[in-house]
Amino acid sequence: MIKFICECKEETKDLQKATIKVIDGKVRTVEAVCGCGKYMQEIEKDFDGFPNLIRTEPTLTNKRDKLWKSAKEKLTGDRGVNEPFK
Repeated sequence: MIKFICECKEETKDLQKATIKVIDGKVRTVEAVCGCGKYMQEIEKDFDGFPNLIRTEPTLTNKRDKLWKSAKEKLTGDRGVNEPFK
């Protein structure tokens, strides 16, 4: 849910869906209009970042290693990565 507050501090809105458009050269939320006629500003909240999801299934590491090895062989062939073409 997105919370909006007006500059006049009289009205707040909680929106679940927001339509964003460029109005008067600024990016505005169409539904966030106060009774005084001004567009409301979104209340800023702290962003904690994205969660760290670590997959620890043993089968994933084996598949990834095999895929990388075969892809590396297909891309480089018999030569090494840093060796020049003949």
